[in-house]
Amino acid sequence: MIVVVTLRLVYLIFLRLISWVALLARSDVSKDAEILVLRHQLAVLRRQVARPRLSWADRAVISALVRALSRTRRRQLFVTPGTLLRWHANLVTRRWRLTSQAGRPPTRPSIRELILRMARENPTWGYRRIAGELAGMGRQVGASTVWTILKRAGIDPSPRRCGPTWGEFLRAQAEGILACDFFHCDTVLLARLYCFAVVEHATRRIHVLGVAVHPTADWVVQQARNLVMDLGDHAAQFKFLIRDRDAKFTNLFDAVFASEGIRIIKTPIRAPRERDHGALGRQSSP
Repeated sequence: MIVVVTLRLVYLIFLRLISWVALLARSDVSKDAEILVLRHQLAVLRRQVARPRLSWADRAVISALVRALSRTRRRQLFVTPGTLLRWHANLVTRRWRLTSQAGRPPTRPSIRELILRMARENPTWGYRRIAGELAGMGRQVGASTVWTILKRAGIDPSPRRCGPTWGEFLRAQAEGILACDFFHCDTVLLARLYCFAVVEHATRRIHVLGVAVHPTADWVVQQARNLVMDLGDHAAQFKFLIRDRDAKFTNLFDAVFASEGIRIIKTPIRAPRERDHGALGRQSSP
C-alpha cells in the first residue's frame, strides 16, 4: 500500500514537471496573460473556499517552489511558513515511523500488579531491589521497566533512605558537573545530522561542539580536545562529566577530561531514566 501511494505521488509530480517544461515553448505574452487570469481565478476562489484541501503532491510542489518566491509573495500564499515547517516535521515523523522497528512487548498485567504490590508492601525498596526480587522468583523484568511502572503509578521508584536527595545533591554539586550527549536534526531533504553538545549544569550553558553525518570515535575525541581548549582555566572548576555508554566515547575520550582532573560518570546500561547520584556521591567524598 505504501509503495502504491509513493508511486502515485511520484507520477503526479512528474506530470507537473512535464507541464512546466512545455511552458518554455510559449511566448511571454501568452504566459503573462495566463498569469493574470490565474491570479483572478485565485482571488475568486479565496472568497469562496476558506481552507482548501491539499494532496501530498500539492504540498511537495509548494514546498519545493516557495523558496524561489520573494518574502512579499510568500505572505500572499494561503499557507504560512509555520505550515510549511509542520509539513516537513510530519514527513520526517512518517519516514522514521515506517523505518523504525517494533518496540519491546508490553509487560503482562499480572507482572505489573506484582510490581505495584511489592512496592506498596515494601516502601523502602527501590526499583532495582524489586527487579532483583522478581529475578529471584524467576521473572526477568528490566530495572528500567520497573522504574516506568512505578513512576506511572505515582510511586517513587527510588525512595529516600538516608542522605541528600538527588535534587539537593545536584544543587550542591552543580558548579562542578558537565554532561554530554548527541542530539539529531533532520534537513529539508530528510538527511539526519548528529550534533554533539556539552551542558554546564550550574549555568545551563550549552556548548555545541560539532555536527556530523556519521560521527566517529576519533571525531568525538577531537571535539573533546576543542572543548578543553575553549574552557581554558575555566575547566579547573569542573569535577565530573556525565556521559552514556555509547561506543564512540572511548578511553581516549575519557583521558582528555581525566588530564584536567575531571572524573567520568557513566549512566547505567539501557536505562536513560536512571539516576546514578550514588556513584557521584561516592566519588565526591574525600
